[in-house]
Amino acid sequence: KPVVSGFDPAMAANSDPGLLLTALGRPASIEEIAKISPWRYRAPLSPDMAARREGSQLDFAALGEFTLRAILTRRDVLFVEGVGGVMVPLDDEHTVLDWMMILRLPVILVAGSYLGTISHTLTALDALMRRELAVLTVVVNETEGSSVPLADTVASIRRFVSPINVIGVPRAASGDADVSGFERMFATARLANG
Repeated sequence: KPVVSGFDPAMAANSDPGLLLTALGRPASIEEIAKISPWRYRAPLSPDMAARREGSQLDFAALGEFTLRAILTRRDVLFVEGVGGVMVPLDDEHTVLDWMMILRLPVILVAGSYLGTISHTLTALDALMRRELAVLTVVVNETEGSSVPLADTVASIRRFVSPINVIGVPRAASGDADVSGFERMFATARLANG
């Protein structure tokens, strides 16, 4: 996760990169987080706005170089997690989709199951397909408190995106995601990577 907003150094272990490092069995220290998330912003806004609040701007060329270097030096499966949706602005001229176009990696699109997600998901898929990016799967993560049943959301999306695989990941009783859905997602990624 090279870019993260809403990052509080005092709560680093609970941040997205902190949780990713913990899941990988690595320490969630600021030093380790900096290795996977060099662009960290405090405000929980799009990176362009969050950077502006800090008097800076994300260096899009450096982001591309950092990520391409990670791809070239990977030892196993590499996931590059974006920030927000495919059209989130990174700077004054570039979106996450522009970053994806540089990388040309197969895409796993993750969506929620909230009311409105079908339109958001199909719109994102349309943008990805127009840019000829390969979409491996769509993961629909059950949104806590959603008025829309997860199975109905998955079925609706599936009708419009065949043959793309659509996986629903229900919330477990503790609020954690059900691991079986993630195992299917990782299995899909492994197949795509040989």
